[in-house]
Amino acid sequence: MDKIIAKTRHSIPGISLISPPPHHDIYSIEDLAQLIFDLKNINPKAIISVKLVSESGVGTIAAGVAKAKADLILISGAEGGTGASPSSSIKHAGLPVEIGLAETQQTLVMNNLRGKIRLQSDGQLKTGKDIVISALLGAEEYGFATSALIVLGCVMMRKCHMNTCPVGVATQNEELRKRFLGRYEYLVNFFTFLAEDVREHLANLGFKTLDEAIGRADLLKRKHFPEFPKTEKIDLSRITFVPKEAETNALRKNSEQDHKLENILDRELISKSLPALDLCMPVDFQSKIKNTDRTTGAMLSGEIAKRYGQAGLPDNTISIAFEGSAGQSFGAFLAKGITFSLHGDANDYLGKGISGGKIIVTPPKGSTFPPEENILCGNTLLYGATSGEVYINGVVGERFCVRNSGATAVVEGAGDHCCEYMTGGRTVVLGPTGRNFAAGMSGGVAYVLDEKGDFDYFCNMEMVELSLIEDSSDNKELHGLIEAHYKHTNSPLAAKILHNWNEYVDKFIKVVPIEYKKVLEDEKIEAIKRKIASVERDY
Repeated sequence: MDKIIAKTRHSIPGISLISPPPHHDIYSIEDLAQLIFDLKNINPKAIISVKLVSESGVGTIAAGVAKAKADLILISGAEGGTGASPSSSIKHAGLPVEIGLAETQQTLVMNNLRGKIRLQSDGQLKTGKDIVISALLGAEEYGFATSALIVLGCVMMRKCHMNTCPVGVATQNEELRKRFLGRYEYLVNFFTFLAEDVREHLANLGFKTLDEAIGRADLLKRKHFPEFPKTEKIDLSRITFVPKEAETNALRKNSEQDHKLENILDRELISKSLPALDLCMPVDFQSKIKNTDRTTGAMLSGEIAKRYGQAGLPDNTISIAFEGSAGQSFGAFLAKGITFSLHGDANDYLGKGISGGKIIVTPPKGSTFPPEENILCGNTLLYGATSGEVYINGVVGERFCVRNSGATAVVEGAGDHCCEYMTGGRTVVLGPTGRNFAAGMSGGVAYVLDEKGDFDYFCNMEMVELSLIEDSSDNKELHGLIEAHYKHTNSPLAAKILHNWNEYVDKFIKVVPIEYKKVLEDEKIEAIKRKIASVERDY
């Protein structure tokens, strides 16, 4: 992995990454609906697209996606795919786009969902006839990749993943990129002729606009090939079928989805935070929260991103203390400069994609239960986090810090699959963990308090190695993280550990990926060599 890819994926050059990273926040249509809601909060103007492969049953899935309030559904045919796709996927994944597109259109029309969804198709569309057939089957938008790449000079070597494209199309190698001869005028000409071809087909059908052709599958006529009698046995009636509901229900998009963003809690938070947003003046206030308040903080973070980009605001510019039970995605995409303190508990996806903010969760005021023995937050916390801090005075569910790429997190116990696919950041677990710890972990460091001495049984050792806290820098880092946890949460467990540090430090296990450790050691050696060379030059 080179520096460009490492920067994009918030990792470091030289280590392996699982690609593509699994979507551990999507296990059902309800999870997808939550993700769509998250994305619409961070950028209400964004068009949320969901890609589905053409296959039997895709119509039912598309109906669920429409109910999850996506703005666009892409039905992708089997013939497409990048040159980096595995050959098994190219040959055996998916069905022709016509099959999936027809089923999706029919299902959406029959359930009166088509009017709120824009339908797109792709998969080796090359001619105006391909576009018109897709339109008649229900698509409003059409994707082109292979044909456009060939227009720009692609010779279909299928080496996109090897960085050795001989014509400079799909490579970061500067020498190979010099061979690229494509010009934007070629694409302009190609799509101009494509549009002319579409216009001619529409004229033959008696239509003035493409919109008139959308969903008119009744106009498709089967071709007959007497010289190939077996083809007559193929039944295409299901593809050209038009449901009776088409007489009353919409055949194409004619209205917008209602994402229910008008009365969310973030509207109030943004209003109270205007001095910080406009003038960078610190604000500090309290707010009640309930479990129907989902994705709290995302729209506020979006406002910061609009004004200040990734740099965000100075630390603690916006400090908000919540009381109650937070809904899903509390603090999702939280931007730098925002500090959320929650006295209560939180649902799944807390800190999803956190980008520099700080989240502190402590038990409800007046509670008498031991925090380190009770679950305070749900599953899949800090999924895809890139930076920021999270301190939780209690136990959390499964997949804590999954795909964490740079955030610092301290928790007092975790469920299964903690630190799964982690590529960066620091995680401290002051208590027991579930099974499969560190599966797919290729970066970052985790520290686990192993009082029972059985952590190696729960840890997935495929990509990591375990060690005691013997290095002084590790000792200092771990102490500092637990100290910060105590400062923010007033945790009795953290106080006990800090008070008896010499006793507890020997019970901590350091988890570090093998490749990651080697790359860091090589970087240290190179830095020492550069320093020696610099001293010798000066001398």
